[in-house]
Amino acid sequence: MGQLSNISGREAVKRFEKVGYCRARQAGSHIILEHPTPGFPILSIPDHKELAPGLLRSQIKRARLTVEDFLRLKK
Repeated sequence: MGQLSNISGREAVKRFEKVGYCRARQAGSHIILEHPTPGFPILSIPDHKELAPGLLRSQIKRARLTVEDFLRLKK
């Protein structure tokens, strides 16, 4: 679980953008991401300094990624 700690909302958005998600809009403190391919869900990522590991894990799963794939996107 320590792998997903200390990842900010903006860092998570950058990683999701690497797999095709695009910023659609921002609603309050949440950044809304959409994927141009039909069938992919819309993601809502809080713009916080640190995301809760459970929340981040659920968004990774919704984006059809594994935690390992998500962590590799940093490079």
